[in-house]
Amino acid sequence: MSFCPDFFIVGAPKCGTTALYTYLQAQPSVFLAPKELYFFGQDFTFRQARMEADYYASLYREAKSEQLSGDASVWYLYSQTAAKEIHSVNPKAKIIIMLRSPKDLLYSLHSQQLYAGNENIQDFEAALAAEEERKAGKNIPPNIGCPYEGLHYSQVPLFSEQIKRYQTVFPPEQMKIIVYDDFKANTAKVFQEVVSFLGIRADKAIDFARVNPNKRIRFAWLRDVLKQRSPLLIKMAKVLLPSKKLRSFVLDKLWSVNTTYEERRPMRKETRERLNEQFKEEVSELSALLERDLMHWIEERTM
Repeated sequence: MSFCPDFFIVGAPKCGTTALYTYLQAQPSVFLAPKELYFFGQDFTFRQARMEADYYASLYREAKSEQLSGDASVWYLYSQTAAKEIHSVNPKAKIIIMLRSPKDLLYSLHSQQLYAGNENIQDFEAALAAEEERKAGKNIPPNIGCPYEGLHYSQVPLFSEQIKRYQTVFPPEQMKIIVYDDFKANTAKVFQEVVSFLGIRADKAIDFARVNPNKRIRFAWLRDVLKQRSPLLIKMAKVLLPSKKLRSFVLDKLWSVNTTYEERRPMRKETRERLNEQFKEEVSELSALLERDLMHWIEERTM
């Protein structure tokens, strides 16, 4: 492979990665390709064909020589092979990892998957219970865009083993681990830490407005039409809207009008307690790995 980005935001999902991506994208010294490319992670199963290396490289052609190039794909952390794949083409790559309480991550992830059409089970508890069925390749949403493995919810927040996979191939100075609690409490401070880690200057002021709040789709049929991108629809769109820029504008508008924002209902108390117990050992191991007490995640106490 002739090209590889300088840095990677590898996940985890629903841990502030979209906000960090947005803030970095505003900086003149950074070039970020579209989010969620998933060129790396060959262990994943996708419904669509995998991206070719030449096409992946073409997404960075507009990057200037003085810019750092980045790839933000939140399932890279979960992947069992992405760390070695990235290292094999760029051993000097810098890795950014963002983490969150397992139960809060999963509740938010399920909502995001519903919005995106990657999940077809409306009830959170039922979706968790369907994991074994999904592992057998059953009840997979027809328009799923994320890896099938993204529906194996209990595996997603096993951060300790995921981080170790990166630590095995990348030295500590090339890795930045961010806890969502810190990012939420003092976004400006954590962003400055990221800027320093990447070795760039933050030349553009940022107001750090909230990014990627909880969303709900208005019309599932419209979302599915927009996601399918069938050859016939693409051909019609090119005839009706010859300009690529105009087609992109209309597509963004359709997604926008089909989206509504709302706060999620609180998770059921019994579900919170069950997930706290389920991930207690994982959070304890992660606390030891990071040399930081994160047990408030599962003990319902404040920091």
